[in-house]
Amino acid sequence: MRILFMGTPEFALDSIKKLDKNHDVIGIFTKVDKPNRRGKKIKFNPIKQYGLDNDIPVYQPNSVKTDETIELVKKLNPDIIVVVAYGKILPQEVIDIPQKGIINVHSSLLPKYRGAAPIHAAIINGEKESGVTIMDIVKELDAGDIILQTKTPINEMDTLEDLHDRLALIGSETLLRAINMIEDGTVTRTSQDETKVTFVKPIKKEECEIHWDHSMEKIYNFIRGLNPFPSAYSFCNKKMYKIYFVEKYDRIYDGEFGEVVDLIKGKGPIVKVLDGSLIIKSIKPENKKIMTGSDLVNGNYIELGEKFSIGSKVIQL
Repeated sequence: MRILFMGTPEFALDSIKKLDKNHDVIGIFTKVDKPNRRGKKIKFNPIKQYGLDNDIPVYQPNSVKTDETIELVKKLNPDIIVVVAYGKILPQEVIDIPQKGIINVHSSLLPKYRGAAPIHAAIINGEKESGVTIMDIVKELDAGDIILQTKTPINEMDTLEDLHDRLALIGSETLLRAINMIEDGTVTRTSQDETKVTFVKPIKKEECEIHWDHSMEKIYNFIRGLNPFPSAYSFCNKKMYKIYFVEKYDRIYDGEFGEVVDLIKGKGPIVKVLDGSLIIKSIKPENKKIMTGSDLVNGNYIELGEKFSIGSKVIQL
C-alpha cells in the first residue's frame, strides 16, 4: 500500500522503519525544524533524518489546515495515512482524503489516557499494565474506533524511558499487523466505551517539583514516571536538584518531610516522607553531571538536616 507517514519524535521511529521495510512509504510529514535549546544549531528530528537517509520525500508544512497542504496530500494520493506522534491536529479535509482511512498509534490502552502524556500518566498513577492502541483518526481527540490493542506489564523498576521504548517497539509491530489487515480486508473495528474515557494534559515544568509529604509509593512512581523527561526536581539551599531515581526505605525517622535524615555511604542520602523514607539513587545537582546518591554523599553535596523543598502544584493525570 501507498502510505503517507506523519510523525516527529523518537517514539515514531520504530513504526516508520517497520512500514518502510514492508510497504511503500511515499512521503513523510513532520514538524518544522527548530533550533536546539541554545538557539544555534538545528538538529533534524529522527523522522526527518530517517526520510533523508532513505530517500523518502519529507514535507514540513507550518500548518496542515491550509489549502496548499490539503492539495499536497491529495496530489500524493496515499492509500492510507499513518500518524504516530505527529504533534498536529488534522482537519477533516485531510482525514477524508485516503481511500483506506487514516490511523494512529496511541501509547495507551484507550479509552484510558487520551491526550498528551499517556506514558507518564501510566507510571505516575501506579498502573500495572499499559499498551498501545491502533485506531481510526476522527475529529475528536483520540476518540476513533479501535482496530488493535497490545498490552504490556509495567514493571516495578520501569522508568518513563523504559516504557516509552518498549511501547514504541510494540506499537510498530501492532501497526504493521493493522496495516496488513486493512490491506487484505480482514480488519474489524470496535467503538470506544465513552463511560471509561480519561484525559491527560501536557505536563508543565512547575508540576514536576516533588511533594515529599506524599507516600513512598506515590513519590517513587512520580520520580520514575518523569525520568528522564521532563524530570522531577527539588530545591535545597536555593539550588535545584533533578532527581531521576529513588529507592523505597521502610524506616521511619523523626524530622520534617523533605529533610535529609540520614547519610548512608555506598547508598545515598535518606529523605523523610509521609510513611517512611526514600534513598536518593540518581540525581543531578544544579550545573553538575548526573551522579549516584553515593557520589552525592561522598562529595558532601548534601548535609544531614538539610531540607528539600515541597512542591506547590500537583500534576493532574
